[in-house]
Amino acid sequence: MFISSALAQDTMQMTAGTSMAANVLQILLIFAVFYILLIRPQQKKLKQHEADLKAIKKGDEIITAGGVYAKVISADDEALIAEIAKGVEVKVYRYTVREVIKNQPLGPANMNDKKSKTKGKKHV
Repeated sequence: MFISSALAQDTMQMTAGTSMAANVLQILLIFAVFYILLIRPQQKKLKQHEADLKAIKKGDEIITAGGVYAKVISADDEALIAEIAKGVEVKVYRYTVREVIKNQPLGPANMNDKKSKTKGKKHV
């Protein structure tokens, strides 16, 4: 009897050890998938956005975090002077810029979706 009890305990301990290793392996595998699919692309996007913000210069067109389209008149390390309409200039903190628009003039034709057939027409 004693020998069969000892063998049963030994088998249970091996199963528990293998189960623990499998659980740790699964957790590591899930973390690796999250890193590859979510964390890494977000970090790359953030680095690209920071590079775009540092590269803003006079003449660039921007969209601020508040959704205002503007053209940069002057730029220094922290702030930008942007023109939002003829004769209307605002001072914008560089890191509140949401997007830098390159080689696209601002206007109603570019406000619509590129795939739209009603490009430039007003919708009522």
